[in-house]
Amino acid sequence: MSNHSSLNLTYIGHASLLIEINGVRLLTDPILRPWVWHLRRQSAGIDRTWHQQIDAVLISHGHWDHLDIPSLKVLDRRTRMIMPHGLAEILRPHGFHHIEEMVIGQTLNLGPITIEATYAQHNGNRLFSGTEADCLGFVIHGQQSIYFAGDTDLFPDMGHLVDNLDVALLPVWGWGPTLGSGHLDPHRAAKALQLLRPRLAIPIHWGTYFPFGLRWVLPRLLTDPPLAFATFAAKLAPEVEVKIIAPGDTFELR
Repeated sequence: MSNHSSLNLTYIGHASLLIEINGVRLLTDPILRPWVWHLRRQSAGIDRTWHQQIDAVLISHGHWDHLDIPSLKVLDRRTRMIMPHGLAEILRPHGFHHIEEMVIGQTLNLGPITIEATYAQHNGNRLFSGTEADCLGFVIHGQQSIYFAGDTDLFPDMGHLVDNLDVALLPVWGWGPTLGSGHLDPHRAAKALQLLRPRLAIPIHWGTYFPFGLRWVLPRLLTDPPLAFATFAAKLAPEVEVKIIAPGDTFELR
């Protein structure tokens, strides 16, 4: 565990973040390679320090752009893996043995912080694998409280997930030109702020991976979603501060 006591958030890209809170280093849904199937990384390169000395990995669901085995293999096999119930069978054949499956409402302790699994409105089944499992969000309770939504759409109980929320990490787009059901777009993500009432919102799930060749046809989809989110948020939830972190950059919350 890191000795750093402040909250540092590094937006690796897509739904991958390095969260350093209370001296604990967490990775969310890590994708740490330039290609994932037909998707190519469009932003800054992969920093080797992002996956060093990780205390735990939070995996929200089994979709290939959130549970990426080649990326996880760069981690120490003893790293604590926290994921929805039913996904451990995917990781065990690759040598990971410190796997903890969670269900909605469950909590676990990780040193000075607590991880809480929350509901997410998203189909988390892993295509082509036959593995079925729920999709989760996570609330990290420490010196600050952080909500990592993973993938989700709006749902009525979102306003009851956590009281006195400091930071909401909300998806605002996906990896292609359209969004299917079970996702937040910039407008719905801004509406989520009315329910969550965080002090700070950081848009994620944008600007990193895109189908090969589409960057030249639809370049604005790599940059516009977080800007649109900030515009909607200013109208719908003006009391919430929005901070856009470019993929590869770090933000320190003082």
